[in-house]
Formats: sequence, structure tokens, C-alpha cells
Amino acid sequence: MTGFVSFVGSGPGDPELLTLKAVDRLSRADVVLFDDLSSGPVLGHARPGADLVAVGKRAGRASPSQDHVSRLLVDHARTGARVVRLKSGDPGIFGRLEEEIVALRNAGIAFEIVPGVSSASAAAAAAAIPLTRRLNARRVQFVTGHDVSGRLPAERNMTALADPAATTVVFMPQRTFALFAADLIAFGLPGDTPALLAENVGHPDQRLVRSTVADLGSRLATAISSAPALILYGPLLEP
Repeated sequence: MTGFVSFVGSGPGDPELLTLKAVDRLSRADVVLFDDLSSGPVLGHARPGADLVAVGKRAGRASPSQDHVSRLLVDHARTGARVVRLKSGDPGIFGRLEEEIVALRNAGIAFEIVPGVSSASAAAAAAAIPLTRRLNARRVQFVTGHDVSGRLPAERNMTALADPAATTVVFMPQRTFALFAADLIAFGLPGDTPALLAENVGHPDQRLVRSTVADLGSRLATAISSAPALILYGPLLEP
């Protein structure tokens, strides 16, 4: 008998932001493969006796390969287990969901996707700001701050990213934002565009730093925190 895999979004880490469906799947799982940012209180909803397996990836730390994580999903499901793949934020936003779906499909294993609260939405809520404004922020765009090598992605639509009328959220930005900010300014985005650095969103040690694109670029050129972070910039941050 083949098992079943539920890809579950854990939100940014605050267990109160879990959906009811996420809590249900955790409460019935035989195995939970969890990201580093999905650990802690969120795992308190896992079924007692469930096998909890850490498979998280963090920049600069030893981490399991994606092939290994995909193989674990397949192997556990083939035992007939109910498997939860617990991903931080929303599984479909920079969560390497596609690779794991492909592995399950190739193995003939059924799955579902349980969406979660994105850290982008949680950061905006924590800062008491909207992600859109009716007149001057009608578009929201999400972009990653690094590629698979950890560098700033070479292929970027800088015209779109430097649009002063869009709200932009940069995921995993800290190591590359100094270069990113310089490129934005070179493509015409004013250096004084409001920006927000959000660290440890949804955790007790959450930190929000209101600044500008130019200032954050300067700060992150010399001082990089190891905390998981997002950077938001655009007209939404104006008073």
C-alpha cells in the first residue's frame, strides 16, 4: 500500500498562523519532514509518536541535498505512511516545491498542497502596512535574492524590479542586497525609496528595521545577520 504526502505551509513560524487544515494534517501524520524554519512550536501540533525528520536548508550551514530530501519523501510514502512535508511560509513560494512534486509523480505517489501564510504577508502585517495601495502600489512582486549558488541571480527583470509604483518583496536577501540595491538605483529607482528589513518574522525575536533602499544596501555591505529575513521596498512604506 502506497502512502500519501501532504505539502503543508507552516507560515513564518508563529503556530497561531497555521491553518486548520495544516493542524489537521500534522495531527494525523506518521512522518513529518520539516524545514528548519518550521521547527519549534509548530511541531507541537504533530501527532504524538510521529517520526520527526529535520531536512531544512540554511545558508552557510551543512544541509541535506534536494535529491536526498526528495528520496526521503518517496521512501517514507512507499511504506504506506501519511507523510507531511512541512515547509516554512507558503510551500509554493521559493520553497523548492517543484522538485519534490516531480519526484512524487515519477514514483506514482499521490499528494496534496496545503497553502500557508507567506512570510511576505506576515512581515507586512507585523509592520502594519498593506502590500498594495489603490492609487500608487497596484502590483506586488516576489523575487529571490540568490540563485542556487548563493549569488545574486544573473537574470533579473531590472525594469520591473526598479518600478517605483510596485511593492517588491525580496526573499533571502541579506548576502546580496548591497549589489541588488546598487543595480536598482542604476536602473532608476530612487535611493530614498522606503524599505523594510524584516528578520525572524513570526518569532518572539522578530525585528523590523525601517530604512531606505540605499541605506539598507550600505548596511548589508558590511553587517549581515544570520537571521532569516525579507526586504520589502516601494511606496507602501511611505507614511
